[in-house]
Amino acid sequence: MTIENVSWNKSFGGWHKQYTHHSAVLNCDMRFAIFLPPQIAQGTKVPVLYWLSGLTCTDENFMQKAGAQRLAAELGIAIVAPDTSPRGEGVPDDPGGAYDFGLGAGFYVNATQAPWNRHYQMYDYVVHELPALIEEHFPVSNKRAISGHSMGGHGALMIALRNPSRYSSVSAFSPISNPINCPWGEKALGGYLGEDRTSWLQYDTTELLKQSQQPVPALVDQGDQDSFLEEQLKPSVLAETALGVDYPLELRMQEGYDHSYYFIASFIEDHLRFHAQHLQ
Repeated sequence: MTIENVSWNKSFGGWHKQYTHHSAVLNCDMRFAIFLPPQIAQGTKVPVLYWLSGLTCTDENFMQKAGAQRLAAELGIAIVAPDTSPRGEGVPDDPGGAYDFGLGAGFYVNATQAPWNRHYQMYDYVVHELPALIEEHFPVSNKRAISGHSMGGHGALMIALRNPSRYSSVSAFSPISNPINCPWGEKALGGYLGEDRTSWLQYDTTELLKQSQQPVPALVDQGDQDSFLEEQLKPSVLAETALGVDYPLELRMQEGYDHSYYFIASFIEDHLRFHAQHLQ
């Protein structure tokens, strides 16, 4: 696979870069961002944290708003942020232009329904194609962690639960914890996977927790002033399920915080240090 560098900026002794490449999995050109810490100048292969963003986001939101580069540079962790869906000419979007389905809303699943199944294979892209590309082209090791926000928090938890041998740790901010039972999830899973709700279960964190045989250490932060708390995110269901199966998941309710990147920036240091403990 070939990649093309489209931008780069020095940051805390390391580099933030954006690249484009053609994705065979998604059948379109994709862009991702990567932060490479200064340790790579010493010939060191560094571990990688994959960050999955939420609805309407691109590769830029986390890199520009979370303030993660300073500590990632100190800890020697690379960060990779993919886009949230396939894009480009011929990639279908929600017919009504809604923000919660189609472009910017891939939900990190492999679509089975036409016309979405030709491009919307975000699960395979994040789990297989993108890491293979990163490990081929950059000085990184095969030690991986994964994190995300909202739709991306759903993606991070779900992917780690389904692939426990690939990730040292997982964390999430404000994740969609039980997508089979919330409006965002029901719309996305129904559209991408069809009406058979049994096919949805493989992408639901709460359901996957019940079956987990190989736990991945997990940290979740949730603001108690999040406007999506009860209808869309359902952290209480996640906490109850994890407790019921004795899963090593720490869920912290943060007083006064909402769903924004101000919240993420406030606690990203805790998440990076959490992952560093398990990556190194």
